[in-house]
Amino acid sequence: MLPADVPLCHLGPSVLLLLQLLLPSASAFFPNIWSLLAAPGSITHQDLTEEAALNVTLHLFLEQPPPGRPPLRLEDFLGRTLLADDLFAAYFGPGSPSRRFRAALGEVSRANAAQDFLPTSKNDPDLHFDAERLGQGRTRLVEALRETVAAAKALDYTLARQRLGAALHALQDFYSHSNWVELGRQQPHPHLLWPRQELRSLAQAGDPTCSDCEELSCPGNLLGFTLLTSGYFGTRPSKPPGKCSHGGHFDQSSSQPPRGGINKDSTSPGFSPHHMLHLQAAKLALLASIQAFNLLRSRLGDRGFSRLLDITPASSLSFVLDTTGSMGEEINAAKIQARHIVEQRRGTPMEPTQYVLVPFHDPGFGPVFTTSDPDSFWQQLNEMHALGGGDEPEMCLSALELALLHTPPLSDIFVFTDASPKDAFLTNRVESLTQERRCRVTFLVTEDPSRAQGRARREVLSPLRFEPYEAVALASGGEVIFTEDQYIQDVAAIVGDSIADLVTLPLEPRVVVAERPLVFRVDGLLQKVTVRIHGEVSSFWIRNPAGVSQGQEEGEGPLGHTHRFGRFWMVRVNDPPQSGTWEIQVTAKGTPRVRVQAQTSLDFLFHFGIPMEDGPHPGLYPLTQPVAGLQTQLLVEVTGLGSRGGPGGPLPHFSHVVLRGVPQGAELGQVPLEPRGPPERGLLAASLPPTLLSTSGPFSLELVGQDGVGRGLHRVAPQPCAVVPVLLELSGPRGFLAPGTTAPLSLRIASFSGPQDLHLRTSAKPSFALTSNLSRVHLEQNESAWGRLWLEVPDTAASDSVVMVTVTAKNGEASTMPPTHAFLRLLVQAPAPQVSDQLPAPAYSTDPVLNTSRPAFHFFTSVTQGGAGGGLVGNPWWTTFGVMLLLLGLGPW
Repeated sequence: MLPADVPLCHLGPSVLLLLQLLLPSASAFFPNIWSLLAAPGSITHQDLTEEAALNVTLHLFLEQPPPGRPPLRLEDFLGRTLLADDLFAAYFGPGSPSRRFRAALGEVSRANAAQDFLPTSKNDPDLHFDAERLGQGRTRLVEALRETVAAAKALDYTLARQRLGAALHALQDFYSHSNWVELGRQQPHPHLLWPRQELRSLAQAGDPTCSDCEELSCPGNLLGFTLLTSGYFGTRPSKPPGKCSHGGHFDQSSSQPPRGGINKDSTSPGFSPHHMLHLQAAKLALLASIQAFNLLRSRLGDRGFSRLLDITPASSLSFVLDTTGSMGEEINAAKIQARHIVEQRRGTPMEPTQYVLVPFHDPGFGPVFTTSDPDSFWQQLNEMHALGGGDEPEMCLSALELALLHTPPLSDIFVFTDASPKDAFLTNRVESLTQERRCRVTFLVTEDPSRAQGRARREVLSPLRFEPYEAVALASGGEVIFTEDQYIQDVAAIVGDSIADLVTLPLEPRVVVAERPLVFRVDGLLQKVTVRIHGEVSSFWIRNPAGVSQGQEEGEGPLGHTHRFGRFWMVRVNDPPQSGTWEIQVTAKGTPRVRVQAQTSLDFLFHFGIPMEDGPHPGLYPLTQPVAGLQTQLLVEVTGLGSRGGPGGPLPHFSHVVLRGVPQGAELGQVPLEPRGPPERGLLAASLPPTLLSTSGPFSLELVGQDGVGRGLHRVAPQPCAVVPVLLELSGPRGFLAPGTTAPLSLRIASFSGPQDLHLRTSAKPSFALTSNLSRVHLEQNESAWGRLWLEVPDTAASDSVVMVTVTAKNGEASTMPPTHAFLRLLVQAPAPQVSDQLPAPAYSTDPVLNTSRPAFHFFTSVTQGGAGGGLVGNPWWTTFGVMLLLLGLGPW
């Protein structure tokens, strides 16, 4: 393996020739894909981050051949675009879903891009290596990587990905904002990721660094010296005489002598005076990003690193379990299903990556148990028994909230209970948290009014007492299944099916209507189609596109196998299912529920965003949900395009997205989709008209298109969306929380759709003391308000633990609008020992409440709002370039 300081010129002429053939004529690193509208042909922070992650993932796969499959060969990936779908198919097998991996990369990439938009970071020179604050920038970079490791070891991978994104943004900015490239360096800085190594040859305060340049392009404005410098941006801090500016359209300092600038951020001279060097800067930024990922891999180990980036097709297994005296059958059913899953999937690619268990009763709930060891999970579950009793309502939603905080995104959570919730006041918050985590919640309820033993009935129970479960299930894309004790073990078999990455097929109409069949469409990329019906059903039939029907008789039929468990019916359709339009006719008392699910690797991720033009760079700032009054973009990333039957086959094409009201399914409108980037990336965008976002209820997203041979494709998002009335931004202090301290938090609320009278509530998990100076606020249209919160971290707080702070804004008590929530994850960590080259924090404030230099109007959102949007896969030159350097040993770890 070559040492880290071997320059590229020592790699040999054949390798250099290969690299030259693979490098494009232009590259850059603006925040994300939306930035390319301002600088076409650029490479963004998002590209650099995800290309580095893909390269390190391939390296991991090459070093660890999959059990039972042939090892991967490097030559199969050279000279082609490196795609997550192709990597997963090669390593785990054809059709293995890469959805969670791409969602994890998206979390890191959006956290990276957000550094250019968040008010607490976009103007902070330490976070961008601006203003010659190179020592301070290195300190903040190393701190962010240290926090990434600590959050990952605390099993909060969402927080770890946020801190990793921030670290990578700073690391990549070093090569664009400093003069490292101009000094002729052909490799990453050898000491940037090592805090105990001194940064040498730094320009001092009195050293002039730039000459005046009045053109957009400034190739010769750096003075001839060998000291390391970086450009000043804006007015805070102000640029001293003789110093370089960052430069470009948004930099106010670049109009003050010496004019011009030195940044290499984009292909456009209007944004980047040193645009001619962006290729070299991007090469080094990619190499440095690969080094950072390898460093994390060495610190976390391969298993921990794989969980950080969700490098697996498998889901987690998460149970919320009622343990009161009447729950014996339900607990046994959960044990049987868990044991079956553990034994069936142990040692396979589909073995769950994480196990979560949260018990509850009355009045208690928890503690949460989480592990990656199936035997530990089974032992913990096996020790649970039905004990005690009490009145019927239990602390179910409190336990579910705890499970959501510890369950990875894009997971299924199963709640076993026979009681209604005592804590129904948490319904809205839990709904919002399911959407922030993109987790689907299924309630298995064995409510039986005739059963009195084990559960006291102290009052007349309302028939509407399970409505909170219905609301949470609807918001999360899950369901509530009512059954009886004698059938719970059979009905609980859906647990194993549900963690196999099922997609729900859209029905037309969405609910059962008398004398009208339900219609769904099956395409050639679906398999293991299952129809579930539960309710007071007297009869039903299913008909395939060829006109073949099957009724409710149990056993094998012409279309599949039918099972009945009391009020619950399940039909497993024979594989392969016939493509085309299917029908279901149900006759029942009341309103039966019908759900059709199938396995497929062709799915999609999505997130919303607001185009930003008032920050350091143009780009798209991501949101979890659209906000009333704001022009909003929808970004869609199609996953599983490699399932089309092999490389070179025709790609599916998605033309538009349909918005439908939930749960009735009325069409609210259609918007066309425009591709962003090469087709194999599967990235699409749509502009959502404000009229479509005026709905007050939830709506679903249905992706419509055609496969490679012109047959119809339909996919529906797992969770519905909702338009929130206001935008909340919740910001924490720089870095981590120390035990025994009080941490100031900042809150900003903005309204864009008219007058708002808001009541604010705050909470923290665990229950640290939290106070606020803002409990009510009135906002007119396009008006913002600021508040301050204080979080007291006790001396007894565990180091490397995570605190979740929630702020809820609700319109007046009489309002029917749902509340808006902001969630903020913070890391508790003991201070690290100081090293000699770490410098003090800047004297000026970057607090959003105190910073008055910022423009008067901004778009903001919670720092946790990124949702589960997609990660990009990039151009072939990046991929092969990174692979070549990995195998040549240029990563120092």
